[in-house]
Amino acid sequence: MKKNFDIIYVFIAVAGISLFVPFLGSAHLFDWDEVNFAECAREMLITKDYSRVYIDFQPFWEKPPMFFWLQSTAMRVFGVNEFAARFPNALCGVATLLILYAIGKKLFHQKFGILWTLAYAGSFFPNMYFKSGIIDPWFNLFIFLSLYFFILYSWKRNHFEKPSLGQGLFYYAALSGVFMGLAILMKGQVAFVLFCLSLGVYFLYNRFKLFFSVVHVFWYLLVTFLVTLTWYGYETAKNGTWFIAEFIQYQYRLFSTHDAGQEGFPGYHYVVILLGCFPASVLALPSFFRKTQEKPPEKDFRIWMIILFWVVTVLFSVVKSRIIHYSSLAWFPVTFLAAYTVYNLIEGRNDWKRYVGIMVGFLGYLIALLLAVFPFVALNIKKIIPYVEDVFAQANMEADVPWTGFESLIGIAFAVFVFWGLKWFKNGKPYQAAFALFGGTGLTIFLASAGIVTQIKGYSQQPVIEI
Repeated sequence: MKKNFDIIYVFIAVAGISLFVPFLGSAHLFDWDEVNFAECAREMLITKDYSRVYIDFQPFWEKPPMFFWLQSTAMRVFGVNEFAARFPNALCGVATLLILYAIGKKLFHQKFGILWTLAYAGSFFPNMYFKSGIIDPWFNLFIFLSLYFFILYSWKRNHFEKPSLGQGLFYYAALSGVFMGLAILMKGQVAFVLFCLSLGVYFLYNRFKLFFSVVHVFWYLLVTFLVTLTWYGYETAKNGTWFIAEFIQYQYRLFSTHDAGQEGFPGYHYVVILLGCFPASVLALPSFFRKTQEKPPEKDFRIWMIILFWVVTVLFSVVKSRIIHYSSLAWFPVTFLAAYTVYNLIEGRNDWKRYVGIMVGFLGYLIALLLAVFPFVALNIKKIIPYVEDVFAQANMEADVPWTGFESLIGIAFAVFVFWGLKWFKNGKPYQAAFALFGGTGLTIFLASAGIVTQIKGYSQQPVIEI
């Protein structure tokens, strides 16, 4: 007998499309990554060489080609423009939300799946990155899925207390290998480094108890190798080892040196996650600590997520180049832990923590204030020009950008969502609070994309474009 179709998948898909697809092409490509990646895809179309990446029609060895396959396909459909360059990540956003709901529902409960989906879609950077044209959204998703299926494999092998693992050990190990291979094709071998470090830390946590079979590890590695061989093998056979060697050297340079403008202080990524992954970053804090009322599968998956968080943040704190999206894989465990905090409140296993309310209120109202004040600062920006020393910045600030002041309502609305979220948390209504806080953040990002981001491009991009 077939199970009834879950209509929530439809709601999540519609919500994801509504959040991520509108306004994709409203702003020009922003930074080095977006511009260069879109150019790589454009040149791939022109050269019709889909096995090698080019920039300025010279070999570009910094990235594998998989993301550019997606971008060039979108450009064939929608034309060579900003919308097409960002469309693959909008699809990744919808896929990510559906996957998080499915995993949360399978491992815990339907309500938890909804909460995890809300937490990811309703936190600032996780939401915003699906409107970008960079590689990381797909890269992170593939790494996460590889680790997830390896966790299922280990549960199956060790007869862990968890139902619904109806497939065999080779099946879960193979799926883990497939997604690892795709991650490597998307951005490189750092995916495998993150995976191995996570397994190594879990091995230490498990007091050196072997939780996998050598046979299944070889099977996983074979599948990973075969997937990556579809490009690495073909490229090497066609053009020799030069391109691959340059790519590997570039990966090493990322870890050992910093690029210009990409150096930061040691705690850089923790600040980025705290502010950029708000409100999930604050709500996640209670779930980092030991729980007394956990079922074994819940505890084990929480431990895996905590390990993934620390592996990502520590590794990329060691890396010399510090860029926001380097730690973006940590958004999966952060949003999981945030959803877990709310889920435990709903189940009555935890009490609302006063320090969490203080932090959510402080950061939430601060962000709301900045959003409300910024349009009025922009209305009077020409009065600030004499106090700016940078000539280029002065020229950009001279741009005639039409602000009305009504854009500040976005910040006011966000403050209202924060208020009701905190009020419902305090009054013992965590489910309603989560919808208010995460849903309000998602709506705020959507409105800001339409009313603020499109205006900011008038300063950051339009003067240069008009030259």
